[in-house]
Amino acid sequence: QVQVAESGGGLAQAGESLRVSCAVDGHAFSAYAIGWFRQAPGKEREFVAGVEWNGARTAYSESVKGRFTISRDSVKSTVDLQMNMLKPEDTAVYYCAADRIFRTAVSPMVYNYDRWGQGTQVTVSS
Repeated sequence: QVQVAESGGGLAQAGESLRVSCAVDGHAFSAYAIGWFRQAPGKEREFVAGVEWNGARTAYSESVKGRFTISRDSVKSTVDLQMNMLKPEDTAVYYCAADRIFRTAVSPMVYNYDRWGQGTQVTVSS
């Protein structure tokens, strides 16, 4: 079964950049898409970006569009999230997750992803 695990993240100041990476192990081909989500204290988990594992389509939330870039490397079996122009409101635990159901587009819905990593902390100071 496909498994995912996050790495990277850390502390940055507003305007700086960070990169988080998701290692996709196991039967990676069985994942339709890999998504990045985040959860800030006291808030619900929200979609950040996603990419088709065997395709090229991507999706972004409006709050990160133009600042974050998601990319996949099928050889390394990783999905990276490059985060530029960071803002304090980007502070959260970032999770990657796998959606194993084929869909016509990358889903932003938490409930469509059933394989989750442990998360990695991203903290942006002002």
